[in-house]
Amino acid sequence: MSDLLSALLLGILEGLTEFLPISSTGHLLIAQHWLGARSDFFNIVIQAGAILAVLLAFRQRLWSLATGLNQAENRDYVMKLGVAFLVTAVVGLPVRLAGWELPETVTPVAWALVIGGVWMLLAERFAGRLPDSTTITWKVAVAVGLAQVIAGVFPGTSRSAAAIFLAMLLGLTRRAAAAEFVFLVGIPTMFAASGYALLEMAKKGQLGNENWADVGVAFVAAAITGFIVVKWLLSYIKRRPFTGFALYRIALGFGLLLFLPAGN
Repeated sequence: MSDLLSALLLGILEGLTEFLPISSTGHLLIAQHWLGARSDFFNIVIQAGAILAVLLAFRQRLWSLATGLNQAENRDYVMKLGVAFLVTAVVGLPVRLAGWELPETVTPVAWALVIGGVWMLLAERFAGRLPDSTTITWKVAVAVGLAQVIAGVFPGTSRSAAAIFLAMLLGLTRRAAAAEFVFLVGIPTMFAASGYALLEMAKKGQLGNENWADVGVAFVAAAITGFIVVKWLLSYIKRRPFTGFALYRIALGFGLLLFLPAGN
């Protein structure tokens, strides 16, 4: 298989899995087992491609926020998006500089998938007993920021799953409202991560080593696929719970433990 086709498939896979609470990292790990490993920069940038899909899917919402800052409700929402991002940046940057991250190998990713799936089942059941609410508190904003850091430290956790379910447990019980807030926070988070990775490569003189054609193809593929998935997911969770995704995570995690070598 050519490198360009491999990049295309990885981009499509990233777009399919970035927003579903099933861990894009886990799926990329499986795919790269056969399609060949890629650089950290490649993996981060294609995530940014998927995040670009959020800009497109929520363009009307973002425009209304940007042009409606004279309204207290919009200002409050934007400030809480900013707080969630700042928490991720302030806590996450020292964590990254310290190199505190589990390896993206089968065993830790698989266990993160299994444990996360069980936690999703329990969290949604508990959240279902709480009053229906679309209110985003400051506590929820801080928690979403911290959840993004946790997902970065523990590959396989899923950024969307960690943040959405923590928000629901803290009172943002309407699934669609929690998903929207988490997805919007992901825009500055992932673009900042991509920019930081680019600066790191530039400082090390490694920009010439990257296959930019592969990165570009994967970025576009992730953006297009991600847009389709976001629109579908927001419609899906208005009517149905996350149970199917949780069970899928558990099955995938045990499948990884059983069928892939632990050191890969």
